[in-house]
Amino acid sequence: MAEYKYEDALARLEEIIEKLEMGNLSLEESLTLFEEGIKLTKICTKILDEAEGRVQVLIKDLNGELDFMDLKDFDGGCIKS
Repeated sequence: MAEYKYEDALARLEEIIEKLEMGNLSLEESLTLFEEGIKLTKICTKILDEAEGRVQVLIKDLNGELDFMDLKDFDGGCIKS
């Protein structure tokens, strides 16, 4: 599978989900799309894991410890360790 950017892989995955949810595909077409969807899910997960690792490296304090006071959850609140 070609090298994907996260946004492109996610967009393709959404297309696949829409097609599968329609339910008008043959079994073979459904399996092929499902297989592609699994691969795209793994790609997205890998990209997100790598991004998380990069963020963790950036927020480590001088002692090599993660500074959780600087980590924010998606709602803007602090993440507690």
